[in-house]
Amino acid sequence: MLRCMYSGVSGLRIHQTRMDVIGNNIANVNTTGFKSGRVTFNEIFSQTLQGASGANGTVGGRNPMQVGLGANISSIDTLMTEGAAQRTDNPLDMKIEGDGFFIVNGGGGYRFTRAGAFRIDNAGNLVNPEGLNVMGWQSDDHGNIIKEKVSKLQILKPENKYSQPTQTSAATFSGNINKNDANLGTGKEGIVVNFNIYDSQGYRYTVEAKIKSTGTKGEYSINIDGTHGIKDEKGNSVACTFPTTSNTIQFTPEGKLDTSSGATTMLSITGIDTGHTVTNADFGDVKIDFTGLTQFDGKTTAKGEAGNIYGLDAGNPPGTLSGFDIGSDGKILGKYTSGPSKILGQIAVARFQNPAGLQKAGNNLFEVTTNSGEFDGIGVDPTANGGRLNGGVLEMSNVDLSREFTDMITTQRGFQANSRIVTVADELLQELVNLKR
Repeated sequence: MLRCMYSGVSGLRIHQTRMDVIGNNIANVNTTGFKSGRVTFNEIFSQTLQGASGANGTVGGRNPMQVGLGANISSIDTLMTEGAAQRTDNPLDMKIEGDGFFIVNGGGGYRFTRAGAFRIDNAGNLVNPEGLNVMGWQSDDHGNIIKEKVSKLQILKPENKYSQPTQTSAATFSGNINKNDANLGTGKEGIVVNFNIYDSQGYRYTVEAKIKSTGTKGEYSINIDGTHGIKDEKGNSVACTFPTTSNTIQFTPEGKLDTSSGATTMLSITGIDTGHTVTNADFGDVKIDFTGLTQFDGKTTAKGEAGNIYGLDAGNPPGTLSGFDIGSDGKILGKYTSGPSKILGQIAVARFQNPAGLQKAGNNLFEVTTNSGEFDGIGVDPTANGGRLNGGVLEMSNVDLSREFTDMITTQRGFQANSRIVTVADELLQELVNLKR
């Protein structure tokens, strides 16, 4: 039988496979996170009719004489190039900028995907459209990420629905004191500054502080009545201890608070008694910083507020989860009605030495193979190696239609040419049969 017929058959077979891959690529041109395939060919082997010979003193060298026996599929590669971005403005849609894969698990082991179309299920878990849990790292009670083995991200678990109240441990006075303010005169009440503080259970108390002139230029006393200076939400007085001596502040000739050695810039409210209530909540010392006060011409604007000059240690009541954002680093930031935010967890990504070695498992998912490299169960930060997550965006298919249609034309012509080989070989065989009539 003619060798060319088998070569033509092998050509038909591989071009058919290539057309199958092209058809699948085009079918998934709008599939989120899809990675296109590419087929490459190689020749099978050649039959040697005569080997090569070297030159000698009388004749020159001769090249080998070989007849090829067809073509074969060398590889069907998955192209891991990054797809274009499609904006959706859905905060749960995520696109990985750079290398890496989202990690998902539904009980059958880890799977990996570039498709970041996520949602929240009825249990509060972050899942993909097939219901597989999106994996990441958990946070502790203080919002610190614990980078250990990845687990499912249950955003709306019970402990995340409410924020833990914290007690106030610092307060700040700021604004201006006009030395000619009528309220600073002899026999006057003084400038009254009110601000709120919170105990360990989130109950609010109102502190009333009075600023009065001592009669010395640029010197003022700060007073919080130890019996009536703090009131709870019902208006009940709460006992406390506030210094009655050395509770004065002094301004420099430039109108700034005197911070020289020995000058008072900070006082503490101590011994706050919440025992009159049934809550039996705790209250630590509240340190009040006065360095934000000035004595300039203009209106008196002195005010007090919980928290230090950086806004920390202000305390807060309990709050309910009102929403959340996913940052470019994958951290899920919960927003609460009480004001403070809390880190609820972080999405982790998986990276592989050879991403093209991953095996497609359907539903936009990949699984590891012996040639992709193993997943360590921990993952990496999305921002490692310059990467990031882009919220409200999905990664589209990386199929290039212009290339696919061009490949379709060349594949069609290749198939047509190989079918012609079979046809011509058949005609040659017919002529051979016709030698005997």
